[in-house]
Amino acid sequence: MKKLKFILLAFITVVSFTACETDDDLEFVANEAEGIAFNTSFLENYVLNSSVQGNLAERFTWNNADFGVPTNITYYLQGATMADFSDYISGDLYDLGSNVANPEANEIPVTVGQMIDLAEAAGLNNEAGTNTGMLYFRLMAVIGDDGLPSYSAIQGLNVELQEETSVGGSDITPATWGVVGSGYNDWGGAGPDGQFYTTSEADVYVAYVTLIDGEIKFRENNDWASDLGDNDADGTVEAGGANIVVTAGTYKITLNTAAATYTMEAFSWGVVGDAYNDWGATPDAKFYYDYTTDTFKVDVKLLDGEMKFRFNNDWATSFPNDNIAVTAGHYSIAINLNDNTYTMEESDVWGIVGSGYNDWGATLDFALTQIQPDIYYGDIATLVDGEIKFRANNDWASDFGDTGADGTIDAGGDNIAVTAGLYRVHMDTANGTYSLYKIQ
Repeated sequence: MKKLKFILLAFITVVSFTACETDDDLEFVANEAEGIAFNTSFLENYVLNSSVQGNLAERFTWNNADFGVPTNITYYLQGATMADFSDYISGDLYDLGSNVANPEANEIPVTVGQMIDLAEAAGLNNEAGTNTGMLYFRLMAVIGDDGLPSYSAIQGLNVELQEETSVGGSDITPATWGVVGSGYNDWGGAGPDGQFYTTSEADVYVAYVTLIDGEIKFRENNDWASDLGDNDADGTVEAGGANIVVTAGTYKITLNTAAATYTMEAFSWGVVGDAYNDWGATPDAKFYYDYTTDTFKVDVKLLDGEMKFRFNNDWATSFPNDNIAVTAGHYSIAINLNDNTYTMEESDVWGIVGSGYNDWGATLDFALTQIQPDIYYGDIATLVDGEIKFRANNDWASDFGDTGADGTIDAGGDNIAVTAGLYRVHMDTANGTYSLYKIQ
């Protein structure tokens, strides 16, 4: 699945007509409208399941346009399946809503069902196997009752159609709920909420998140219209309840919205051994969850030696019984906790290098893990003031920078300036984008 980079234009242009002395002599004057742009924290991927068509897929929000003079402006959200909007036709399919009923509201909600209709118009369907692609959106601003329309920059979103699953089924999909807070993403200011996933039990969701000291809550659709807290710190949740105090660590959080309960438990699987960290002299190499395969994955550089997998950096729980002998190299490893099996293959391991992390390679790069094809993730990276790049296999044969500081990766590109802090890192080599979410 692909990540998405959004490019927002800072202005749109509207054309007005000024009459001159002769009726057939018209002067065209361009009026700049400052500030019209989506300000939504878009997701990297929107998973659309027909069993929840009425659920909110995204709440599109924006900044007001400013034409330099007081005026009434009505906004309309439009969708299309082509990047240049050449297939747009006025109608229910492509016209997704407006703020006509509430002109003061700078938001238009779009349901899962509306996005599915657009996705099917784009030719996406599960039967043909083409269930992933992009949809495109723009704002149309109209001055007064019948003024000339003006348009925002076109925004593309990655979407994935999933087959309908029965309630209580075993297929795992991203849920509408997430983890938000100073303990995760600076209350939404540092990237999307930590994702919950469905389980085999209706209304029970699970998230695997790495937290820092702080507070969290649970909210739906990355929005404050619906959130849950814990007023008495007793494991029960209340709508709009109190923040939940957390300490740094990696956790499995289980949320039961029907019973209004939740649990949090330390939960981290890692690679340990003389092939990695001298049997625990440093923290184990952490696995990341991949819901598409219901496995945990890690990309890691290993030395000649032996290794095992263990739980919470401790020997109380580990597998397999015998050590695994390995030869030095870069590997992608997946473990399946349903049957305690694992797969392991040599693979490129992308990581962070630079004066902002390891003095340009004085120690190992900060390794990212390929969660799904071309999608790499890493947390939590401790960076210092300086510069970084991305490179494969702790070597300069292949590296990415960012020429232009525009959020795209360029082979051999310019160094990326960073400031000291803790970061979650996303990189999409297929779409050529990256994100550095500074959480503290």
